[in-house]
Amino acid sequence: MYLNSNYFKYIAALLLFGSNGIVASYISLNSNEIVLLRTLTGSLFLLLIFLSLHGEVHVRRYPQDFFYIVISGIAMGISWMFLFEAYNQVGVGIASLAYYCGPVIVMLVSPIIFREKIHISIILGFISVFIGMICVNSPFISDAGLSFGLLCGIMSAVMYAVMLIFNKKATKIQGLENSLFQLSTSFVTVAVFTLITQGIPISIPAESILPLLILGVVNTGFGCYLYFSSIGGLPVQTVAICGYLEPLSAVVLSAIVLGECLSSLQEIGAVLIIGGAAFGELFRNRKLIGDNKAEV
Repeated sequence: MYLNSNYFKYIAALLLFGSNGIVASYISLNSNEIVLLRTLTGSLFLLLIFLSLHGEVHVRRYPQDFFYIVISGIAMGISWMFLFEAYNQVGVGIASLAYYCGPVIVMLVSPIIFREKIHISIILGFISVFIGMICVNSPFISDAGLSFGLLCGIMSAVMYAVMLIFNKKATKIQGLENSLFQLSTSFVTVAVFTLITQGIPISIPAESILPLLILGVVNTGFGCYLYFSSIGGLPVQTVAICGYLEPLSAVVLSAIVLGECLSSLQEIGAVLIIGGAAFGELFRNRKLIGDNKAEV
């Protein structure tokens, strides 16, 4: 029953994350303002949960890990600003597919940063994702080069990879505490950027209050709680492969709710991106498990 509960919470979290772009489409604010209010409400929600659970704070004992989390949080805030701008420029489905190239970037640089062995599955997965990106984004590649929206999508993936890399280095601070400090750092990062570029306060239209609360409290705060409270009880391969339900659900929901339809070439590209990334993760984790058994 416990395992089934973890599966349910993990899938629920992924579906919530996948609907972020849908909810954001009903908010009449610019991308920076949306991310600012999202990280603020999400951080406050996680703080309440953390205090109610009497969570133990490990920051003072592991300052180096806290530093990694801060860098990861800064990268997450920047990544989300690029992502939400990409939502506006190229649509929720396309932006989500671009964003989820981040884990593939991590797989490519892991042999250098984490001294992991590079496997043929990673190379094949990257080739598949690269071809898929070209197919999906072909309408946004002009003679003059990349469109601004596509550039935002690519940068969101790059910063997502930076976020994952530094978060992975924080081995002593995990779970809800990790998520709380990371999300709080993201809020501070976006707040500073917004203050410099446009100033604060922000005027929130009345019709945007409810979707903002849903995005911040439900999709971000509650979604992060479900995510981090479930992954510890699930197999690594399940977490890696099922994680691609998020971009898949984003593409499907954007088509159903927002009427964003992909061309045949873009549909092939979407399959190549999600399939290639999942393939690289699956066989990479199998190989790592096999290597660990061989060393025992």
